[in-house]
Amino acid sequence: MATESGTKASNGDTVSNGEEKLSEVVAILDAGAQYGKVIDRRVRELLVASEILPLNTPASELKAKGYSCIIITGGPNSVYAVDAPDYDPEIFRCGLPLLGICYGMQMLNKEFGGEVERNERREDGQFAIDLDTSSQLFQGLSKEEEVLLTHGDSVTRVADGFVATAYSGKAIQAIENPSLKLYGVQFHPEVDLSVNGLTMIRNFLFNIVGLHGTFILKDRLEECITYIRNTVKDSKVLMLLSGGVDSTVCAALLQRALSEDQVIAIHVDNGFMRKDESVNVEAHLNDLGVKVKVITAAQQFYCATTYVAVKSDHPNPLKRKTLMLNSVVEPEEKRRIIGDTFMMIANEVIEDLELSPKDVFLGQGTLRPDLIESASSHASGQAEAIKTHHNDTALVRELREQGRVVEPLKDFHKDEVREMGRSLGLPEDMVERHPFPGPGLAIRVLCAEQPYREKSFSEIISLLKTFVEFHELSSKESRLTPKQLETIQASLQDTERSRLSSITSKLSLNATLLPVRTVGVQGDGRSYSYVVALSSNESPNSHWADLFFIAKLIPKLSRLVNRVCWVFGAQVEHQMNDITPTCLTVNVLKQLRLADNIAYKVLKEHKALRCVSQMPVVSIPIHFDRAPDQHVPSCQRSIVLRPFLTSDFMTGTPALPGKQFPQLVLDEMVDKISAVPGISRVLYDMTSKPPATTEWE
Repeated sequence: MATESGTKASNGDTVSNGEEKLSEVVAILDAGAQYGKVIDRRVRELLVASEILPLNTPASELKAKGYSCIIITGGPNSVYAVDAPDYDPEIFRCGLPLLGICYGMQMLNKEFGGEVERNERREDGQFAIDLDTSSQLFQGLSKEEEVLLTHGDSVTRVADGFVATAYSGKAIQAIENPSLKLYGVQFHPEVDLSVNGLTMIRNFLFNIVGLHGTFILKDRLEECITYIRNTVKDSKVLMLLSGGVDSTVCAALLQRALSEDQVIAIHVDNGFMRKDESVNVEAHLNDLGVKVKVITAAQQFYCATTYVAVKSDHPNPLKRKTLMLNSVVEPEEKRRIIGDTFMMIANEVIEDLELSPKDVFLGQGTLRPDLIESASSHASGQAEAIKTHHNDTALVRELREQGRVVEPLKDFHKDEVREMGRSLGLPEDMVERHPFPGPGLAIRVLCAEQPYREKSFSEIISLLKTFVEFHELSSKESRLTPKQLETIQASLQDTERSRLSSITSKLSLNATLLPVRTVGVQGDGRSYSYVVALSSNESPNSHWADLFFIAKLIPKLSRLVNRVCWVFGAQVEHQMNDITPTCLTVNVLKQLRLADNIAYKVLKEHKALRCVSQMPVVSIPIHFDRAPDQHVPSCQRSIVLRPFLTSDFMTGTPALPGKQFPQLVLDEMVDKISAVPGISRVLYDMTSKPPATTEWE
C-alpha cells in the first residue's frame, strides 16, 4: 500500500511526519491523471514505497521529508491554459531525480524553455514508438516499443540542455537531461498497453535514482479486515450486493470481519438486470453463505428522479429536478438518478428495520477506478470526471464525508480484487465473472431523442470518404490535393500511410458517420463524440487485423470521433441522418435483454467466457438500410458487441476475432442476434480504451 502520513512503513522507516526523514519513498505528484493510482501500484510492485501528493506540494517540503525522487502524473489540462494547475517550479531544480509522465513531461519541457503546442490531431491508443536505447530509461528494451499515447498537446521544441530520446514519426515522445536526472515521457509507462512500461519505471527507480526495493508489501487481506473492524466497531453495515465480484468480495470481507448480525445484505433488482440475473445472484450468494434479501424495485427506478447541478463548476450550484428516468437521454443524468435511487432504497431498508441511520454504515465494493473516473477527491484532486459511478454520486459523497461509508476495496483494481477473492476462498467462476455495471442495462441502451449532427458532421463524412479511398486518391496525379487528403497525410506517419494505402487498395470499404454520441476518455479527460461504422461487401474474417489498424487511425484524424465499429452484413449504402427515438422503456430493455442473453448463452455453450475480460452488449438507436427516396422512418435499433481485453480495467483493447476471440463464436452470435425482431444490424466495437471507454455511456 502507499504509506500513510505519520505511520511506519514495512521497511521500518518512519514516513512523512515532518520530524524524521523517509527512506526510499517516491513522491507521486498528482496532475489529475486517470492513471495516477496505477503509477503508485507499479512502484509498489517494484517494492518501493510511495505517496500520492498534490501537484502544488512545495519542493522544500519534499526535500525536508526526504523523498527519494519525484514522478509527475499525466493530467487533462494544457500547460499554457489559464486554469492550469499550480505547482512549485523548484521541484525541477531541487536536486531530486524526476520523471514526468505525459502532462508531467510537458511541464518539464516548458519549465526549461522548450515549447509545447496543441496538435490539430490527437493520439489516443496503443502505438509503436522508436526509442534511443542508449538512454538509461530505456535500457534493455527494443528500439521499437508499443506504448499508450493519449494527448492533444505535444512538445514541438526540446528545452535547452535536454535531448529527445523517443519518437513516433517526427513527434517527440521522450526527453531527458541525464546530468540533472530529469526525464519525461509523453506516453504512459504505468498501464498495461505500454507493454514494457514497468521496465522503464524499474530503470528510473533503480538505475537512475539508485533505489534498492526494500519495501515489504503488507498483507492486504488483514489490512482490509482491520480497516472494517476499526471503522464499523459495533455498528451495522447495509451492504448493497449486485452479485458481481467487487460487491461479493466486499461482502465476504464484511462477513469475516464482523458478526453475522452486523451485516445486512441487500440485492436490488432495479429492472435493468440481465435475464434471470436476480434469481441467479440470490442463489449464488446463498450458496456462499450470504443471507441476502432481494428487493424488486423496477417501477421505482423507471419513474425515479433526482436533482442535478445546473452549473457543476459553481461552488454552490443551483439545482434542477430531472425528468423521470424512463424519459432521460443524457448518460450522466441516468447514472446519477440510478445512484441516488439506490441510496433512497437503502434508507427505506434502514427505516423498515427500525434502525437509526447514524448507527448503520453503507457497505460498497467501490474500486479505485470507480473513484478516478467519477473524479472523486478521494482519488485525485485534479482529475476530470469521465462518468459518474453509481457508488460515487452526490448522496454517497455526503455519507462518505460523514464517515458513514465502509469501502475496503477503494484502493484496489479489478485484478487485485480477484486475487483477494481467491484468498477468501470464493469459487473461481465467481472470481472470474465478467463485470456488470451497477446501473445494469440502463447504460447499455444509447438513448437519444434527436440525431446528433453538429456543423462538423458533413466535414467528417467527407474526410471518411477520402480515408477509405486513400490509395486511389493519393495515387492520382493532380495539381490540386483535396483538403481531406492533406489532413490524412499530415495526421499519419509514413508507415501508417503506407499500410493504409495497401489496405484500401485491396479492400473496398465504406465509412459511415453515425448521428449519435458515446462517452470516451481522451487525454485524461471526458469526450462525448461521434461513432464511425465501417462496412464492406467482403467478409471481415480475413481482414480483422487490417480493420483494427484502420479503427486505430480514424480517431487520429478527427478529435470528434472516439469510437469505430464494424457493421456485419452487406456494405452500408446510405448515410443515416436520423435516429430511432429511444429511452429506457420496457420494450427497449426487453429487446436488449434478449440480445444480451443470446450472446452470453453462446459464450457459455462454447466455453469461451475466459477468452475476454468483459463483453458489453449495447443497443444503439440506428436503423440501417433505408434509402432516402423511400422515406422509411427510423424505427429499428442495432446491437453492438464489445468483447474487451484488460487486466487493470483502466485501459484495454478490443478482442481480435479469429485470434483472441473465436470466429465461430462471433459468427453464431451475429446470426442469432440478427434474427431478433426489430434489430437492424449487429456491429463489433473495434476501439481500444482510450479513446473509447469500455461502456458506451
